[in-house]
Amino acid sequence: MKKIAVLTSGGDSPGMNAAVRAVVRKAIYNDIEVYGVYQGYQGLLNDDIKKLELGSVGDTIQRGGTFLYSARCPEFKEAEVRKKGIENLRKRGIEGLVVIGGDGSYRGAQRISEECSEIQTIGVPGTIDNDINGTDFTIGFDTALNTIIESVDKIRDTASSHARTFIIEVMGRDCGDLALWAGMSVGAETIIIPEVKTEIKEVAERIDHGIRRGKKHSIVMVAEGVMSGESCAQELAKYINVDARVSVLGHIQRGGSPTGADRVLASRLGGYAVELLMNGETARGVGIKNNDLTSTPFDEIFIAETHKFDHNIYNLTKELSI
Repeated sequence: MKKIAVLTSGGDSPGMNAAVRAVVRKAIYNDIEVYGVYQGYQGLLNDDIKKLELGSVGDTIQRGGTFLYSARCPEFKEAEVRKKGIENLRKRGIEGLVVIGGDGSYRGAQRISEECSEIQTIGVPGTIDNDINGTDFTIGFDTALNTIIESVDKIRDTASSHARTFIIEVMGRDCGDLALWAGMSVGAETIIIPEVKTEIKEVAERIDHGIRRGKKHSIVMVAEGVMSGESCAQELAKYINVDARVSVLGHIQRGGSPTGADRVLASRLGGYAVELLMNGETARGVGIKNNDLTSTPFDEIFIAETHKFDHNIYNLTKELSI
């Protein structure tokens, strides 16, 4: 293999730069030319592709977001549109493509491998939602988790001082991992996630029970995939009279300098993606399971409807929040 390209698609998860850096340096170490596709699949269509050198990724590992930028490109779902992007890779003699992103990014990479046998594709899981099958953790999850923890720790100070119930709405799309892990980390009294049906009446009863035993404040962690924080507050008001406040953390969860855990994970996965391309692998997503690097065919990643959810952690949070 002589030439590969790397693109970041569909998001800006902290740690993406570390993954790109690993791809570039691993490839150059093995005498492979590397090209960066700017603006994701949209840049692939626009031929916004530039050769990357060692200096291109200098001073990037600590930066959030992605220096290759990212853009939504729904038209890439169309076969005729993809032909243009594939041709832009072909004319440069690019034989491998590393795509860093989520489910939609993986599907684009799979289509390229199906429609152009001479271009291998490998997916690297870059999303704060932790909702990609084939890996225990995705790049950006740990950083977003720590951002939530830091924010809620500060909110708890206010909740305690004013004896209020705070409803914290966090990201995650249809995956509850961010809410679950953050909820356990901050000692939330209630965690509302897509994977487990929660009756708001039961939430109200838990808050009321806490008040009756002298508790001055409560933290309710709600995943956006279930309902908004405002909707949760409105539903709670039907059952209990509490001074509830809603805090929507929003895109603050997607930014910031990546944690050490995310930098190491991104570096390992990015380097492993290059190894797979060198070994002739294609149409696979890299991941980490039980701290071991692994890869899974795209077809298998897409079969399961959701990322595996750890019910043991959820059950423990209920026991610890009595």
